[in-house]
Amino acid sequence: MSVTPLRQQFHAALPFWSSLALVPLALWGAMAGGWTVVLLPLATWYLFSFLDALTGLNLENADPDTPEDALTWYRAITLIWPPVQFILLFWMIWYVSGADHLSALEKIVLFFGVGVITGTVGINYSHELMHQRPRGERFLGDALLAMVLYSHFRSEHLLVHHRYVATPRDPVTARYNEGFHRFFPRVLRECYASALGAEQAMLARRGHGWWHRSNPFLRYWGLQAYLLLLAIGLGGWVGLGLFLWQAFVAIWQLELVNYIEHYGLTRKHLGDGRYEHVKPRHSWNAAHKASNWLLINLQRHSDHHYKPDRRFPLLQNYAASEAPQLPHGYPMMTMVAMVPPLWRRSMNPRVRRWRQMYYPEISDWKPYNKATNPPPR
Repeated sequence: MSVTPLRQQFHAALPFWSSLALVPLALWGAMAGGWTVVLLPLATWYLFSFLDALTGLNLENADPDTPEDALTWYRAITLIWPPVQFILLFWMIWYVSGADHLSALEKIVLFFGVGVITGTVGINYSHELMHQRPRGERFLGDALLAMVLYSHFRSEHLLVHHRYVATPRDPVTARYNEGFHRFFPRVLRECYASALGAEQAMLARRGHGWWHRSNPFLRYWGLQAYLLLLAIGLGGWVGLGLFLWQAFVAIWQLELVNYIEHYGLTRKHLGDGRYEHVKPRHSWNAAHKASNWLLINLQRHSDHHYKPDRRFPLLQNYAASEAPQLPHGYPMMTMVAMVPPLWRRSMNPRVRRWRQMYYPEISDWKPYNKATNPPPR
């Protein structure tokens, strides 16, 4: 197989660098104030929803056997973003906390937008990085999660979600008819506990106690403590408040996406705590071109669960006959999810059609709706 020339690689990868366009919007909002403080959420939600309608769907698939050296410019954006986000976030904390031209409300709205960046882009890029083999990439993923105080997401995602998705043991598989406003506090509570339990069990299998140096929670807490102190050092108590606020918004953005990705989709219980294997049908997918640029193909979610370490440009699209499809890209669907009656009107009929298509033999869905089936063994 011939390697794509470097310049051709760059042009093919360039749309996925669109996240960098958010950086000058953040700087503009900080320095100008006024109406510009709303530019970040407007760009990520509304602009990319408009671009989805304009650019349509991308149904093409790259060769999954493409060599690593043909992915240089795709990988580069995930490697560049962590230092860019670190500099942007802490410069914003330093500058905005002492900016007299910004009112308290403007600072709050502006850092709501910063949280949209650190959640929509930062956590998503950390998700890509945590699945890769090179230790340096995994560390960059940890750094991005520490910037939003959600480091345990790595443990929960790798050890719990991928193993137990679409079963009662996966906290982030949203249940049928479960509105986001009930889902969000539930996953905040359950995911931390499940991540702690998964790491504790792994340490025990290796014959180690909780305080062994291999426990990743020690690294998580250390990184987060350092960044909290840095926020205080740069911006005082106002800086700390801004840091905490953007972290909360970023976590909210992440869990909105988690809510969308598997809503109402369940693996068939085969009896005695046994479940069918994960299949493409157990994730919602979206082939919308522009939002997949911003989210580095996260919306090709079925293939991610099939091949978790597959780099984002090689993730495969599935047809509607193989995997369920969302009516819109994630930016639009996250806005719909915030209005539960609108969400149910849009998604519940799709879940029912999905059930009839794949599991016509199941007549009683109550245990699936309430996650009361036996936990997987």
